[in-house]
Amino acid sequence: MTREFIDFVNAHKDDDTARLLLSAARYPSIDMPAAVQQIEGLRTAKEKWPSLLQYEAFLYPPRLNREQASSEVTAEWKSSRATVWTNGRVADLTGGMGIDTLAFARVAEEVDYVERNADLCALMEHNLKALDVSNVTVHCGDSLEWLQRQSRCFDLIFVDPARRDRQGRKVAAFEDCTPDIVAHQELLLSKGKRIMVKASPMIDISLGAMQLRNVSDIYVIAVQGECKEVLFLCGQPDGEPRIHCHHLHHGEVDDFVFTREEEEHAQSSYASEVGKYLYEPNAALMKAGPFKLLSQCEALDKLARNSHLYTNDSLDQHFPGRIFSVIADIKPTCKEVQKWIPDMKAHVVTRNYPMAAADLQKQLGLKEGGDLFVVATTVGREKKLFICNLADHFLQGK
Repeated sequence: MTREFIDFVNAHKDDDTARLLLSAARYPSIDMPAAVQQIEGLRTAKEKWPSLLQYEAFLYPPRLNREQASSEVTAEWKSSRATVWTNGRVADLTGGMGIDTLAFARVAEEVDYVERNADLCALMEHNLKALDVSNVTVHCGDSLEWLQRQSRCFDLIFVDPARRDRQGRKVAAFEDCTPDIVAHQELLLSKGKRIMVKASPMIDISLGAMQLRNVSDIYVIAVQGECKEVLFLCGQPDGEPRIHCHHLHHGEVDDFVFTREEEEHAQSSYASEVGKYLYEPNAALMKAGPFKLLSQCEALDKLARNSHLYTNDSLDQHFPGRIFSVIADIKPTCKEVQKWIPDMKAHVVTRNYPMAAADLQKQLGLKEGGDLFVVATTVGREKKLFICNLADHFLQGK
């Protein structure tokens, strides 16, 4: 990467990249496709890997590899957990852009990055120098063949299988991913003290736990209200797998840990009517499903068996999710909604309701926006709509 190339990227980082490609002839000394790739990478980095912006020489891979890479937030979370298990040798068998490798390199003595794509390997070699990282070794080739040849045992093996089929469609099940983790468990467990498998956020957690051997912990990671990763840790189980629900938001972390057995034996209490507050579990909890335990542990009443919303009359500020202050119970008509929302701007939430949020919003004539929420759900067997605002906004006078 030359100084001229870096200066060009910095000078045009806010330009229309499609127009830049069309104007390539005006800049004969610039590899325009590479420059556009870098500019688009910088734009992604602002949201996904902000710490990389301080390194001018860092090179970003093509869009698909950027999309598949972990965010800085989730990569740092994984590396923080790795300090619990190891300060020794880590192998990242599905290197890709290398975000997870770089995070592991900050806590491990040495990290092996394995990737079959030669272009990505060359990019990683360059970026390791750009970031002055010296404890990562790059290996280009098939990761399972490489692992088979290793004589040492790794403290941690990390694998994030590619979740697209030959037609480029997204897949979720382990057996549909590459490499097939289920088929190669014996090799992985023979070479690593612990194996961390990153799965699709869409995976069936119970099925995944059944397919993998020696699962000790399952981590469901959500960021800013969206489930981003499901991680299976294998190697040294001491009973039923513990399911850790972690919601990372605005520098804070909501944690909830449970086992399937605890959920099966938990007792829910049910509401006959909605109280002053409605509670919506965060995205990690909604994915993992400790719904009876939430009712039992938080002393909250469920609205219905499948509604997964809770209520009470006294505010529980520590609930791991959104808390709504109920303003009104209304009929599902445009006229009724307009009484409470004159500007017809609100956010629509549906839980156990026969319409999707977007469809209900359209039916009610609402536009997205404002501070109010329309929460549509089932209480007992009755379909209900509630006008709400966020309780924390209400308390802070926002």
